[in-house]
Amino acid sequence: MSNVEMGRNVVIGEGVTFGENVTIGHNVVIYDGSTIGSDVTIHDNCVIGKQPMRAKNSALKTPLKKQSPSIIGDGCTIGTSSVVYAGAVLSNDVFVADLATIRERVSIGEKTIIGRGVAIENDCTIGAKCKLETNSYITAYSELGDYVFVAPCVVTTNDNYMARTKERFDKFKGVTIKTGGRVGANATILPGRVIEEDGAVAAGSVVTKDVRSKEIVVGSPAKKLREVPKEQLLENQ
Repeated sequence: MSNVEMGRNVVIGEGVTFGENVTIGHNVVIYDGSTIGSDVTIHDNCVIGKQPMRAKNSALKTPLKKQSPSIIGDGCTIGTSSVVYAGAVLSNDVFVADLATIRERVSIGEKTIIGRGVAIENDCTIGAKCKLETNSYITAYSELGDYVFVAPCVVTTNDNYMARTKERFDKFKGVTIKTGGRVGANATILPGRVIEEDGAVAAGSVVTKDVRSKEIVVGSPAKKLREVPKEQLLENQ
């Protein structure tokens, strides 16, 4: 692997493939079969391709399935101590900051930025050129379009039953933020809610109903404040 520069204590599994000009920091673990593109930097203490696990007392009893190897596209950067699970696919030029977690069966579009400490749970789709800022939480089964902005400490949820009664098992539903949607700091979005194209959620709001296209909502529960100014619409950028 003359095209790969590696630090100390790096563990490379069987069948891992590398593109050109790859830099790997110290104490990195890359599991079997992972694909690492060209011009990729993986910083210290990262784990790539980890299989999911489950607590013994988990309410979910279906057997865990082995996930396909993770794929890291060309030009990606993976920050210190981040974990990218098996089954995750990062498109070209994705930037993942330190301490982020990207779970199994997650796909991330090109040139998206995943901020420090961000957690993206299983079975999510994140579009291209999004920005998910520090410590935001994207719940399982969510879908984000392109050019979505999620401010620091945003929380999304997918369980209306809050872990009580078996009824909840077939009703988990993540959130949908369509292309150009924006969510302000510390906002909370309840299960199944949809933020339409160019919808905007003010900081600290609690979204209990869908947000219409090109409107700003504020408060708890969030209600329409006004239309998004024309100069802020994605089409005018």
